Amino acid sequence: MADSDDKDSHTDAEVRHWRDLVSRLGADIAAPLTSALDRVHALSTTGRIDRQNLRSLREELEQARQVGMLGQQLARFGSGRLRQSHERMHLTQTLRSVLKHRAREIQNRGLVVTELMRPVEVITDASLLFGLLTGLLDWTMAHARDHVEFRIEMLLGSSTAQLTTRFARKSPHAALHSAEPAPDLDTLDWELVQQTARTMGLNVERFDDAVSATLVLGFPRTVNEEVEGVTATELQHELAPAATTKPLAGHQVLVVASRREVRTQVLDVLRNTGLIIDFVPSIVEAAQFCREGLPHAIVYEAVLGGEQLAQLRAELEHEAPGLSFIELTEEGTTFEISSFSETQTTRVGRDAIAASLPSALMFELSKAL
Repeated sequence: MADSDDKDSHTDAEVRHWRDLVSRLGADIAAPLTSALDRVHALSTTGRIDRQNLRSLREELEQARQVGMLGQQLARFGSGRLRQSHERMHLTQTLRSVLKHRAREIQNRGLVVTELMRPVEVITDASLLFGLLTGLLDWTMAHARDHVEFRIEMLLGSSTAQLTTRFARKSPHAALHSAEPAPDLDTLDWELVQQTARTMGLNVERFDDAVSATLVLGFPRTVNEEVEGVTATELQHELAPAATTKPLAGHQVLVVASRREVRTQVLDVLRNTGLIIDFVPSIVEAAQFCREGLPHAIVYEAVLGGEQLAQLRAELEHEAPGLSFIELTEEGTTFEISSFSETQTTRVGRDAIAASLPSALMFELSKAL
């Protein structure tokens, strides 16, 4: 009877937790949408909107969109039907790739990142690992002040790999002279990090005080630990090649397409790849999108190619030399990879999108892994 009572209590606690989470999601979506709706009402009354209000409207809609996407990700964990495909992943290289891709955002926030990372390989789901590290960085950047430290190491006498993130919530001076508490760390971003880590079977420990926060993630399955006592056949079966799962899941692709039928065609093809896909209708809006954060690849209609695109590409390649560009040509079954193109641009014909666009993205994005 005691075991049954404990189980019921645990279930009740989970129900309350998810109920509270849904409530928080609703509130976090409603707040920016309410403000955005007020701006739309003002626009409908006056027929005018200034540049500042237009920018604020865009930011509020983007904020609501991001919370909605976060809610979708959390729903995957709450469903209990998430399937994992374990494979050999280089934890250190993957984290460095995420940090490199978000370097502009880190710099804009005035953060200094220290990396103390030994080379470590773990056995885990590639999509979840990428999502975990991206969510960890989102949460860290939202709360860190001045300095962030990432440390990866193997625990002495253990086969567990440990990823430690430590950052200042307040400067020591501010903590001494200000009675205002540091912002709450238990945000929806934190909920996503926690749920992802637990789904992956990681050990999660967090230590907070008035000045700093430290998060420790323990990866119990490392390559060295798995290899001992396992036959080559068993190891080959256990460590499925990344290419057979979703090795590029979590990467962000910006699609620049003015026509709805092209956007629909691309979305249908890439819907189940695990890629994060954003759409804009013009090069001007693509430039605005990239100022707020760089995607991993840009797919664009050939009809939009021209001087504006060339200028944008030059600016982005100066900042992110590995950024991939894929051109959708108007007709035919063209599939030309950048290595064989005079313009160093991968091209896919409209009639070949279904067959070749996923392969083109895999080729281009894999070059940066």
